[in-house]
Amino acid sequence: MLSAKDVTIVYETMLSFPGMTDAIKISLQIPRKQALLLAKVIELGVAMRGNDPNGLLAVVDNETLNDLKAVSADLLKKAGLTEMNEKLNALQSK
Repeated sequence: MLSAKDVTIVYETMLSFPGMTDAIKISLQIPRKQALLLAKVIELGVAMRGNDPNGLLAVVDNETLNDLKAVSADLLKKAGLTEMNEKLNALQSK
């Protein structure tokens, strides 16, 4: 079993491989409900970043996290679910 420090080093190494910052194009056709769920998973994962100091997101810089948030927002926009997501978030905060 790897120690927490070793896991962090493995994640940092994987993310620094050559080509990992290259942009790729993904053609994805999914139902709206999956787009909403994927956006929520991204949102929750980014929000829980500090809860798992040994996880993958703990070694990711803020710029990459902002890029993930942008992917989530883009998913919602393309699916026409931005307003619904905002209303769901408003319900959750009550």
